[in-house]
Amino acid sequence: MESTAASAAPAQPHLKRVLSLWDLIYYGIILTSPIAAVPLFGEAQVLSHGHAVTTLLLAMIAMSVTAVSFGRMASVYPSAGSVYTYISRGLNPNLGFIVGWAMFLEYLFQPIQNALYAVLTVQRLMPRVPFPALAAIAIGLITVVTIQGIKFTARTDEMLLGFMVLITVVFLVEAFRFIILHDHWSGLLSMRPVYNPDTWSIRAVAAGTSLAALVFIGFDGVSILAEEVENPKRNVLLATVLVVVFTGLFSGLQVYLAQRVLPDYLTLQNPETAFMDVAKVASGQFLFNAYGVMLLISSMACGLAGHVGAARLLYSMGRDDVLPKKIFGHLSPKKGNPNYNIWIVGALAYIGVLTIPWEHAAEIVTFGALLAFMGVNISALRHFWFSHDATRHRNFFVDAFVPGFGFVFCALLLLSLQTWTRYAGLIWLVIGFLYNAYKTRGFTRTPQLIDFK
Repeated sequence: MESTAASAAPAQPHLKRVLSLWDLIYYGIILTSPIAAVPLFGEAQVLSHGHAVTTLLLAMIAMSVTAVSFGRMASVYPSAGSVYTYISRGLNPNLGFIVGWAMFLEYLFQPIQNALYAVLTVQRLMPRVPFPALAAIAIGLITVVTIQGIKFTARTDEMLLGFMVLITVVFLVEAFRFIILHDHWSGLLSMRPVYNPDTWSIRAVAAGTSLAALVFIGFDGVSILAEEVENPKRNVLLATVLVVVFTGLFSGLQVYLAQRVLPDYLTLQNPETAFMDVAKVASGQFLFNAYGVMLLISSMACGLAGHVGAARLLYSMGRDDVLPKKIFGHLSPKKGNPNYNIWIVGALAYIGVLTIPWEHAAEIVTFGALLAFMGVNISALRHFWFSHDATRHRNFFVDAFVPGFGFVFCALLLLSLQTWTRYAGLIWLVIGFLYNAYKTRGFTRTPQLIDFK
């Protein structure tokens, strides 16, 4: 009777494994964005002394190795907390809290970085409007929309992606035509964007590579769909690596052509929006305006997503009493939104836009990401090489060399960040350490978990 009743009971709903490898790759490309290198082009050119392509390729190597570690760890701990979860469970919860604290900084600076770039883009299109006024309008709009609880649907993302791809294809065609007309076929095969002996500097290239790592942020989001993927242990790993490689090569192609159109990095008067100048040289005012509109829409959309994410993260930390609950754990009775946090993030974003240069804001985001990437590599090294369960079936190259190389490479990139960024990141980590010591009463208690979902 019991077996009959059990068989008659309706099956519990569950996620279905219907996503293919290509579905994952497409999703990952949306996360990293096909134009991720465009906002970074000018600053990377200046920092690397004209070797932006080289910085992208080096960053791609570091991120590809890290993607292998990430994909393997995702099969062990399929959690939205990702690196934070790996370290908290696999190494030490206090060390995990510090990495989570660094990721928290990354979340907070994403809306600042995107809002600042949106303002800089508008300023190129409307140079007579005062910068503080543009900042107030952009951040005010993002904040008000976030308060309303409006969501971007998947269709909106696809439309935005289609627009970006269209403008990018037009640029590639126009840049190709411009180079052929001015430098003939030899202009397309120049090695100067990769290695120019007149301006080559290892320190400069390292600094540019640290910034270029920002292009690849988002590839780790592929693991979110692990429960709905066919053969997740194989496809999550493959998709993560392939997304990084595609992003690096496609971004490298855009930057290479941009360097051939406007090769002298010393002439870039507005490095933050230099790609708009490249588009104008290659094709005229229309493409200049098109890139301005594209960058504005992309920055506003990313700024809104970052604003929502930062506010929700503050709420989860307040709800779980990691931060003061009365303020950060508050929800609006009408909207169900963490409205206090939304206004706090908006105020911080406005202050940041007025006081912090865009390249510093971008590097602070990179600081948090690189520290997290170091964490995933050391977690993979510990789990697949040093753990007791791994001793019988270890492979030196995959289990030790790959994560070890990824850790060292990311550490070198972290040390290559500009001095201001390193000090700011270090101060933030010290604050996190002291705060954790206070919350755990001198590390005698397990730290409260941060919910990154």
